[in-house]
Amino acid sequence: MALAGIFPGQGAQSVGMLSQLAESFPTVRQTFEQASDVLGLDLWHMAMEGPEEDLNQTMNTQPAMLAAGVAVWRVWSEQGGEMPVAMAGHSLGEYSALVATHALRFGDAVALVRKRAELMQQAVPAGVGAMAAILGLDDEAVIKACAEAASDNEVVQAVNFNSPGQVVIAGNKDAVLRALEFASEAGAKRAIELPVSVPSHCDLMQPAAEELSVYLADVALQQPVVDVLHNVDAARSESVDETRQALAEQLYRPVKWVDTIENLYSQYAADSMIEFGPGKVLFGLNRRINKKIKTICVHDNASLEKALALS
Repeated sequence: MALAGIFPGQGAQSVGMLSQLAESFPTVRQTFEQASDVLGLDLWHMAMEGPEEDLNQTMNTQPAMLAAGVAVWRVWSEQGGEMPVAMAGHSLGEYSALVATHALRFGDAVALVRKRAELMQQAVPAGVGAMAAILGLDDEAVIKACAEAASDNEVVQAVNFNSPGQVVIAGNKDAVLRALEFASEAGAKRAIELPVSVPSHCDLMQPAAEELSVYLADVALQQPVVDVLHNVDAARSESVDETRQALAEQLYRPVKWVDTIENLYSQYAADSMIEFGPGKVLFGLNRRINKKIKTICVHDNASLEKALALS
C-alpha cells in the first residue's frame, strides 16, 4: 500500500469547518492565527462564525482554505502520520500541497493566495464571468457545447475535469448560459450555474496570470521533498522555475483532476489517499475516478483516527 496526500480547493469551505478537530488539537487554531497575522484580519473568527457571505468572498476563501488544509496536515504530522509518496491539490489546494512538502513557506503562501485572489477578481469584474457544472456528459460533448456557445468576443471553456461525467465550465456569463443550454440538449443530466464571482481556469484569467507570474518571481520556492503533481499537466515539475510557471498557468488552464488521480495511482502506486481538509469534495470525486482507491477525508477526530490507522 502507498499513500498519497490531496488537498481541496475553493468551494469546500463552510462556517464552522474543523471546529471539532480544533478542540482537540491547538495546532488548528494556531495555523489560522498565523494566517491572520499575515492578513491583518481574524480568519479563525470568520471561519467559525461567518457570516457565510464573508467567508465565501474569494479574497477570504482562498487563505481560509489554505489554512484549513495546512492545519489538518500539521495535525496529521504531529500525530505520527507518514509522509505520502506524492501529493496534489485541486486548484487552490495545490498551494497547500506545496506548503506540506516544504516547497513554500506557509506565511509566504498566505500572502500569495491573497494576491492571487485579488488579481483574479480584478481581471473579471463581478457579474461579467460565470462558472457552471455539467453532469452526465462525456468530456468531448462538454467541449463541443462550449465551442458552439463561444463567440468572437465571449469565451466559454471546459476548465475542471473533475471526474468522469462531471466537468465544470467557465467564461463570460452569457456564453456560459448558452453552453448550459447546448449541454442540456445534448443529454446532460444536470447543467447548473455555480455561485461564484470569478471564472477560474479560463482564458479570461490570462491577465491575472501574467501579473501573478511577476509576483511569483519574488516568492521563495524550493523543490518539494516529495513530488507534487500540478493541475495543468498532472505531472511534477523538474525545477523551481517550472513550479512558478505551473502556478501562473493554473489560473487560465484547465484542472486535470482525473489525470492527476490516475497518475498518483499508476505512477506512484497510491491506492490510498488522504484528503486533508473540510468538505469531502475530493473524496466524492475519487470514488467516481477510480474505485480501487481508498480515500479518507480528514476533518474531525474520528476521520483522523481512521486515516492514521492506514499509515
